[in-house]
Amino acid sequence: MKISIAHVCVYTRDLDATRRFYCDVLGMKKVFDFTLDGKPYGFYLEMCEGNFIEVFHNDDYTEETNGALRHLCLETDDIAGVRAKLTDAGIDTTDIVLGCDNTHQFWFKDPNGIDIEFHQYTKDSAQHTGANCEVDWV
Repeated sequence: MKISIAHVCVYTRDLDATRRFYCDVLGMKKVFDFTLDGKPYGFYLEMCEGNFIEVFHNDDYTEETNGALRHLCLETDDIAGVRAKLTDAGIDTTDIVLGCDNTHQFWFKDPNGIDIEFHQYTKDSAQHTGANCEVDWV
């Protein structure tokens, strides 16, 4: 069973400044956009092959709520097996669902209360196709 970091998700109050910093200054590539009600809500950046930063707009984050860190996402090639292993260990998880980016995913909290997401990509995952995603969870 493979497990690796899929992405780190951060909040920003300024999508344009964040895109300029990561793309223009650090040289990352924007892969696709997230929209909410048809308006820009965030984007996915590729650092190098298979390593991503997910960025979402949020004016309300604070240092007391993990600051700009939203969650850590881990990738696996056996999402059902990972979820079974966690539930067998007594860890509560969400069900496995297909996200708006066409990637299988589930969620749980680590012992420190940090949100952890697991991904298993599909051939139609936006991470591979570059297709924009309409956010469906806000």
